[in-house]
Amino acid sequence: MKTLILYSSRDGQTRKIAQFIAEQPDLSSGSSHCDVLDLAAAEQLDLPRYDRVLIGASIRYGHFAAALPVFIKRHLVWLNSVPSGFFSVNLTARKVGKHTPQTNVYTRKFLASSAWRPDRCEVFAGALRYPHYGWLDRVMIQLIMRMTGGETDATKDVEYTDWQQVNNFAKDFASLTAKTTGNRPE
Repeated sequence: MKTLILYSSRDGQTRKIAQFIAEQPDLSSGSSHCDVLDLAAAEQLDLPRYDRVLIGASIRYGHFAAALPVFIKRHLVWLNSVPSGFFSVNLTARKVGKHTPQTNVYTRKFLASSAWRPDRCEVFAGALRYPHYGWLDRVMIQLIMRMTGGETDATKDVEYTDWQQVNNFAKDFASLTAKTTGNRPE
């Protein structure tokens, strides 16, 4: 089975999660093959050669990258015809009760407004990369973290991603071999 994993990542955590998922034995061993690409490069692909697709996207300042809805609109028929999954990566998911598609406001809003119906959805906590941010991003993210009770020490890199949650999702996604109805929040 040939799997396509697309990601939209601003600081690298979504790319890291996508790569981790691709390396799981159920997706990249035996007769299974997995390609991992930046969503921005996906327009050049021959999408019908893939048997299933997973898209991961990060949130920055409350929004997914503009390329995500553009890609979905252009390829909606294909996306809804193959087994598919979606995962969101954001810092809100670090909080108890904010890490599911039903409880994460960004993911719930995205899924409600999208005509794409992924079969599997998940939300992962991201990472803070203060030392790598530009001055304005660092100050803005510190302000947001101060307001939400998060880490504000600008010398730290903090990874909130629950890798066991990612592993469980990867196994669940890998079990998709035919188009099914998903776990979309209503």
